[in-house]
Amino acid sequence: MHTTLRNLSVGDRGQVAGYEEGVRAYRKKLLAMGLTPGTEFEVVRVAPMGDPVEIRVRGTSVSLRKGEAAAVQVKKQVEKR
Repeated sequence: MHTTLRNLSVGDRGQVAGYEEGVRAYRKKLLAMGLTPGTEFEVVRVAPMGDPVEIRVRGTSVSLRKGEAAAVQVKKQVEKR
């Protein structure tokens, strides 16, 4: 199931699947921060108004604005119970 990073909640884990079309400026910046396709991450915090979103990726905390988070396509990992 693919969605965007903006649609995830605190505690959700996922994997970067790609980027939305037409977000070239964000894409370059996000790739430089280590959000390459296949990279796993965890949503650590979401501000009350949804901006910014903090994720933990490659051992580092990264904060993304709404527009940046909406540009990242993710595959949400389903919790096994």
